[in-house]
Amino acid sequence: MRSIVLETIFSFAVASLAVSAETNSPLPSNEVDSAVAAAIASIRVIDNHSHDDPASPERGKNWRVDDPLGTPDYPDVIPLQRNNPDWIRAWQGLYDYRYNDIKIEHLRSLLQTKLAMMRKMGDAWPSWVLDKAGVDIAFVNLPHLGAGQQNPRFRWVPFADPMLWPFLGTKSRMRYPGGASTIAQLSQEADVSALPPTLDAYETVVVQPTLQRWKKSGAPAVKFLAAYVRGLDFVPVDRDTAAPLYAKAFSGAALSPGEEKVLEDCLFNVIAARAGALGLVVHIHTGNGNGPYFDNTRANPGLLEPAIDSDPLRHTNFVLLHGGWPFYLVAEAMMDKPNMYADFSAQTFYLTPHALSQVLRGWFEWHPEKVLFGSDAYSDVNTPLSDYEEKEWLMTWKARQAIGIALTAMMKDGEITRARAIEIAHMVLHDNAAALYGIR
Repeated sequence: MRSIVLETIFSFAVASLAVSAETNSPLPSNEVDSAVAAAIASIRVIDNHSHDDPASPERGKNWRVDDPLGTPDYPDVIPLQRNNPDWIRAWQGLYDYRYNDIKIEHLRSLLQTKLAMMRKMGDAWPSWVLDKAGVDIAFVNLPHLGAGQQNPRFRWVPFADPMLWPFLGTKSRMRYPGGASTIAQLSQEADVSALPPTLDAYETVVVQPTLQRWKKSGAPAVKFLAAYVRGLDFVPVDRDTAAPLYAKAFSGAALSPGEEKVLEDCLFNVIAARAGALGLVVHIHTGNGNGPYFDNTRANPGLLEPAIDSDPLRHTNFVLLHGGWPFYLVAEAMMDKPNMYADFSAQTFYLTPHALSQVLRGWFEWHPEKVLFGSDAYSDVNTPLSDYEEKEWLMTWKARQAIGIALTAMMKDGEITRARAIEIAHMVLHDNAAALYGIR
């Protein structure tokens, strides 16, 4: 049977090549229609997902001018490798880098230039970076916004995960970008001195006030990073099942792994439903994550469907961060749900513009009104010339290229007009996010 399948695949491949040769049909290219390219370049972008750093006089103190590229924690994919010439585009766009190489003497001078600019601009630095990247508004996923981010250009997306684990106190099950975030901190901010004894009281005294406080502060969304420590298989849980488990844990008794999951599942549904009622969008990390031993299988967005399809969560809008890559076809199918969106953050640095264009073309042919741009710009501990600034610029540039390639291919195949291509570009880079979050 296996040999028959292989022969069939081989025959299909040969036939496809023969047709291409006979018709002189070109293989997919990186061509971008000039009018579409000009329109895309003019769009002031809304970045749905980033980890942009606040301004800080301490930032850069550990950078070494004799090692300007720094050293990543583990080997990166090719688009992120420090010797990738793509970074030159960012350096030229941000700092007027005068060279087309990565010679060490040029990079040493470049790092000194970056440090001097950061220090001179102070709190104006974060907004300056957005301007250089052509970004109007950046959604920043950090425990708290910082200096230079206290303005409408930056929209705060706090982490909701600590509320899944009421009994961890000052401990955290994961490492959050930008610093710690614990249930003890959230309780303190909610002016709660002691953990409530019942599940109902926990929801009323901790969860609801926390979400209301975030909403009042201007947060448009909350974020779950839970796939770093457990599967996304959150399922609907009856309150009568979860309440005794909360009481058991409150008494000091240990919950079994199965009981812990039931309580977590219940709280995920509660938090997501209450967030939706307040008009907060729920962001969820899906797909590949940071680190070589991240468990991709438990981050498949399809695992979310039992919860999201339940009636209480049909009134909450969700965004699948990173579009579930490598499960991007699952994410594409899930965009059928009226309350489901996806961004392609991180895919901008996993993939080349050409490869990303192939993902985006499928999404544009399915639900272009559900697709959002995100950079996922972030900083490492010691990568001074490929930190959030360079990623914000480069990932926005790559996204524009990929969108142009996908839309041009659709135009050439007669699927859309040039006017529709330009409309889709505006939707993806700005209008979809503006509509979802009520941005005027």
